[in-house]
Amino acid sequence: MERIGLVGLSWRNGGADALARFTIPEPERAGRLPALARALGVAELAYLATCSRVELAFVVPPGEAIGPYRARVYRELTGRDPAPGEAERALRAWAGEGAAEHLLLVAAGLDSARPGETEIAGQVRAAYDLARSLGLVGSRLELLFEHALRVAARVHRDTHVGERRVSLAEIAFDRIRERLARTPGAVAAIGVSPMTERACRELAADGAEIVVVNRTLSRAEALAREVGGRAVPLDRFREQPAAVEAVISATSSPDPVLDRAALERLAARAPSGEAPLVVDMAVPPDVDPEDAARVGIERVGMNQIIAIAEENRRDRLVELADARTIVDEALEELRHRIVERHLAPVLAALQRRYRATATEGVDRLLRKELRGLGEDEQRAVRRWAEMLARRFAHIPTAGLRALARHAGNEAVDRFLAGLDRDLADELSRAAEAASGAPAVVRDEEDLP
Repeated sequence: MERIGLVGLSWRNGGADALARFTIPEPERAGRLPALARALGVAELAYLATCSRVELAFVVPPGEAIGPYRARVYRELTGRDPAPGEAERALRAWAGEGAAEHLLLVAAGLDSARPGETEIAGQVRAAYDLARSLGLVGSRLELLFEHALRVAARVHRDTHVGERRVSLAEIAFDRIRERLARTPGAVAAIGVSPMTERACRELAADGAEIVVVNRTLSRAEALAREVGGRAVPLDRFREQPAAVEAVISATSSPDPVLDRAALERLAARAPSGEAPLVVDMAVPPDVDPEDAARVGIERVGMNQIIAIAEENRRDRLVELADARTIVDEALEELRHRIVERHLAPVLAALQRRYRATATEGVDRLLRKELRGLGEDEQRAVRRWAEMLARRFAHIPTAGLRALARHAGNEAVDRFLAGLDRDLADELSRAAEAASGAPAVVRDEEDLP
């Protein structure tokens, strides 16, 4: 676990504007992540980006500290070298068990602006699946992410975390519902994404007319058919916007999708005569806040949505004490699993060495001092030697397990290095072989 690192930032570190600087647009991630791993010098890497956080989980080479990776991550994601102290102010770093605990909390929704949100587990799953498809997941990140997803499933199954409307999206939907209650009319959803798909379904269920806007018309048409709305290509919507009272936008565009001229046309067509409400859940934003203000459009962005969520965050965390207990127990379980995975091949090699030593000794005895024994007696002697070898091997096995649990696997490695060279080399080879091979048994029914 000591080699696992996590570097990133959340809504707490400067809000949506800061997140946008470190966000890789979704269509570019598959192409950029392998190069990012090479630039950072890591073999395992997963990139998680949501509307409220950007974080990288990775595995460093043996003996390297996690802290210096903040400056490397800053440079690779922003395209420039940070000034002295800039990376440390912008990005947080977690190492070893702290990194594991943080990912467990994130996946369970306990580190979210809206504690207990259920969408984050799916986003963690998507980040993990992408990294795995790119060959960037080895045994360490596999064990960590699989465990985090199991914890998320357990938290949402065994606590009251899902009994409230806890998603940040719900705050956005509530703002649109408030507007439609005052000025009924149609809603435009820009971009076909999990967020806008959910918005269209929920608002259509409320009886709202839905206009689905997307660069690729076929994707907009598929969603429009599902919700009984109509589809419009993005370019046409910019030039001839539909008459709507509200807009929700959540694309992965690196630049605003509605410029000032498009916003002016949109404001002029609102049936109520009041400029439409724009809920912008994109990071980077789909609508420039200054353009919206100049046109007289009320824009609700991620900073405002997160601020609303923060107002009730403390009370919600108290309610989620049971979920925190599950995470703590899962972290202890993860610690033991990592210890066992690291130790299992070492202990197996140690036991093989004890058995080989016993077998060699018995063979010498049977060739010399005990050569007169019959076959039955020889088999009995061999069984006795085998049993004695297992019993003797149990003593260092128990000791190594206790050492690993109390002082970590690195302490075990230091202990092994002090053994006689042949035995130390044999045990070290066993440990290295295990660390490079996946050793996780998945329980699919527990995964979200």
